[in-house]
Amino acid sequence: MSPDYIIRSVNIYQTFRQCFELRDAAVKDGRFYAVLPVNSGVYPEGVPVYDAQGRYMIPGLIDIHMHIESSMTCPSRFGPLALSHGTTTIVADAHEIANVFGMKGIAEFQSQKTEMDIFWAIPSSVPATDTALETSGATITPEDAAALLEDRNILCLGEVMNFKQLASEDDRDTPIRQMIRLCRKKRGRDIRLEGHCPRISGADLNRFIYEGIDADHTQQTPESVLEKTDLGMFLELQRKSLTPEVVETLNHYNLYENTALVTDDVMPDQLLKGHLNQIVRTAVLAGMPVEKAIYCATYTPARRMHLDDRGMIGPGKLADFVFLKDLDTMEPEAVVKEGRLAWIEGDSRCGMEEETNFPEHFYHSVHCRPAVLEDFILKAPVKFGHVTANVMQINTFGTATRHIKRQLPVKDGIICWQEAGLSLAVLYERHGKNGNIGYGLVEGAFAKKGAAATTWCHDSHNLLVLGTSPEDMVLAQKRILELEGGYCIFSDGCCLGQVQLNVAGIINEGSLEKLSCELGQIRKSMASLGYKNNNEIMSMSTLALPVSPALKLTDRGLLDVKTQKQVELIEV
Repeated sequence: MSPDYIIRSVNIYQTFRQCFELRDAAVKDGRFYAVLPVNSGVYPEGVPVYDAQGRYMIPGLIDIHMHIESSMTCPSRFGPLALSHGTTTIVADAHEIANVFGMKGIAEFQSQKTEMDIFWAIPSSVPATDTALETSGATITPEDAAALLEDRNILCLGEVMNFKQLASEDDRDTPIRQMIRLCRKKRGRDIRLEGHCPRISGADLNRFIYEGIDADHTQQTPESVLEKTDLGMFLELQRKSLTPEVVETLNHYNLYENTALVTDDVMPDQLLKGHLNQIVRTAVLAGMPVEKAIYCATYTPARRMHLDDRGMIGPGKLADFVFLKDLDTMEPEAVVKEGRLAWIEGDSRCGMEEETNFPEHFYHSVHCRPAVLEDFILKAPVKFGHVTANVMQINTFGTATRHIKRQLPVKDGIICWQEAGLSLAVLYERHGKNGNIGYGLVEGAFAKKGAAATTWCHDSHNLLVLGTSPEDMVLAQKRILELEGGYCIFSDGCCLGQVQLNVAGIINEGSLEKLSCELGQIRKSMASLGYKNNNEIMSMSTLALPVSPALKLTDRGLLDVKTQKQVELIEV
């Protein structure tokens, strides 16, 4: 039996020793046929031989925790671009499209095929909390989960967020518990149970793990890394966790076996520059040896998700591999998927994806009334004096907020939130179910006159308006309705930038280059109005994510994330 081709003199990544050595590699029928010392084998006559001239070869990168919708695009457009950056396999949690269109949204995503391998997670929290606390467009039920478990491309139960349901004090048979039980019954150890455990420690963390949730992808600290790994939890580290302090902890205690690198969320302007390869580079810049970082982006994620046919270069494994320019930039020269060239430097196919066709109603999903000025006037329980407000304070890094209290002046029965240097957040229920409007106040957002609005608003994707100018807030909300979903920003009556996301209010079907340019203008404009965060867009959008610490906003009002209890905007 002869191989299809041979690659000679290539520096192959040796997975179990985490180093590079010069070898020859043979490929047959999409799998590695042999890996041998250079020139040690007899090359059959007529078999093509390619001289790699000492180039570096690593296994295809494997991203086991990510959301395609965070790139504001769909699988058929995401796949080719991520593949060009060396990512050959992903496990996608489509809980964003599911929060708008439920099982129909998941089915539409799964129907789109790409050269990249896409496996799937069951969205466990649609909505993220409970229908009594927030309104989403759809609900994923235990019965839906049971149907999804029949698909062998489903590898895990996606990030379990709802701790109150997971560990209800009265031991109620909650939906999340039913989903976990179904996973165990139908698939046993074949399926993983993924977690979302921000700032959860001690007895609460032990309870998470006791219920079977043994992985976490949220922002880590050196202390949380040690606590979670000591308790047996697998860590999936995204960019914001890769600080020098966290990486030093991993290095010092040799925790690579229990760690994978993941992207979680990559926005379109970031996706043009890189995907998981850039997370590897971030880890290296923070102090992780490059050979260890490659291990945590190939073999450990494959092992975590029982993808035993990939993640290393060896006989019988899928011939998914990447030729790197160098180990410093992690930039691919070529990407091979199942033995076939999928991308080579200079290839323009990444911008030549086929047209997508979603059902017609996916393009008309924003159903709420236009804003009026009165929506942005906060009435006080007193005519004059001061009131105490519960306020979301944003940070300059990450998406968590702090719960603070502020004394606000009242004049003629109106709360003077602008005079206090705050921004007003107003969340419109946009799925056409109840017309709810939730109110919050934010410290650390806009410092100048203006407003932004979006339907790309994790996770229920209601319509969020944030600003300091009621007039601009009205204009921004109305522009989003005209766009049928998107992101926009206004100041002094002028639109400073906009992005149309008219598929489910979260996806754009057009050119990623154009989308990225428009998104860049949104970022620039937000910063010009004083919004300070390492990711302004995600920071604003997650003000409505009621599973991310500490105080967040839903269409039913403010919510304390830890207790899952509603908080009054104004204390009486």
